[in-house]
Amino acid sequence: MPQITPIVFVVDDDVSVRESLESLIRYEGWQPQTFCSADEFLDHPRAATASCLVLDLTLPGLNGLELQERIASDRSEMPIIFISGYGDVPKTVRAMKAGAVEFLTKPFSNDDLLSAIRQAIERSQSTIVEQNEIRQIRQRRATLTPREREVMDLVVSGLLNKQVGAELGISEITVKAHRGKVMEKMKAESIADLVKMAEKLRSARVSGGQSHSPPEA
Repeated sequence: MPQITPIVFVVDDDVSVRESLESLIRYEGWQPQTFCSADEFLDHPRAATASCLVLDLTLPGLNGLELQERIASDRSEMPIIFISGYGDVPKTVRAMKAGAVEFLTKPFSNDDLLSAIRQAIERSQSTIVEQNEIRQIRQRRATLTPREREVMDLVVSGLLNKQVGAELGISEITVKAHRGKVMEKMKAESIADLVKMAEKLRSARVSGGQSHSPPEA
């Protein structure tokens, strides 16, 4: 399957900035998509590949920080690079604390922007891989019977077969049978693999509740 070119979204109300960045991004081999406002960007469907957002802080209507807050949960795979004509320390701190990968003050060098974009795209790619893996683990877990889920939860907590049996009121032989089915359905090669899967599911719940998987390409 051919690799899809990463997308660099640009939201800036200055047409000259949009045109300049569009040329720079395309020259570097990425796919630029530019917008003059946050609302125009929000009307655009989510990317089906690695992406990042170059976002002006000051925009008509919804500003950059408000847009960052709006998309924090449903576009977590798309890192944000802020650009601004003003060196506003409080807003810079707020943007970085909310997860922005960089905050550049205009005029900035092409090298600084390109470096930030590369970093953002690498993060996006890693996040997409992780989200896809978690989605697959969830799909496998959904195939388990209620009893198999109980056995899995107790096994990954560190209990031995005999202890699991005592906890559930079933024989050790029955526990072994259920555990074998769990390993097969979860495609785990070892208990260590199973523990890692359970931890990834737990971390996903803690960090984002029902985390959003990226759309299929």
